[in-house]
Amino acid sequence: MQWLSQNLHIVWGLLLDHLWLSAVPIVLAFAISVPLGWFAARHRRIRTPLLTATGLLYAIPSLALFIIVPAVFGLSARSPWVVIIGLTAYGVALLVRGAADAFGSVAGETMLAADALGHSAWERFWRVELPLAGPVMLASLRVMAVSTVSLVTVGAVIGISSLGTLFTDGFQRGIDASIVTGLVLTVVVAFAIDALIVLGGRVAMPWRKAVPA
Repeated sequence: MQWLSQNLHIVWGLLLDHLWLSAVPIVLAFAISVPLGWFAARHRRIRTPLLTATGLLYAIPSLALFIIVPAVFGLSARSPWVVIIGLTAYGVALLVRGAADAFGSVAGETMLAADALGHSAWERFWRVELPLAGPVMLASLRVMAVSTVSLVTVGAVIGISSLGTLFTDGFQRGIDASIVTGLVLTVVVAFAIDALIVLGGRVAMPWRKAVPA
């Protein structure tokens, strides 16, 4: 506790960095994965190669990806955007399949009924397909979000500030309190973001009595 009280301002700054580096990839991955998942669900010939290609992204080791990203995008090796881009790619790899399964779970009869009611393709997507796919997609989003929060810590190895910095600094200097603080706060952030996603799901889908844990 003494170490934490003496370094509270440092821990607070790292916590804010970690939140930002987690939230941005989650939002970007969701925005990218929804249309890709819809496309994969509605075009069967494209589904397998698309899901295979995105899934292979997750097979790339995180440290290797964080080294590749600066070279490809012309970024500084210690730019926060290295982590954001890398984790967005991982998020897409995890979420596209879930989105495709979610849209695939919408019955064809339901979409035919929407067409019969005069919905345009855009209206059918927003009013019928996306709401019905929401519960399945929400479960995948929660898994992706927790994974993203965890992987942010790896960025500390290449010098990008996050709660992972407490791990690397603690190991190098032999400060157990730093390591424990980083571990506990990473778990807290994961739980907090997961809770926000569940709450968002309840607000966006008020017809559901509960979101499965």
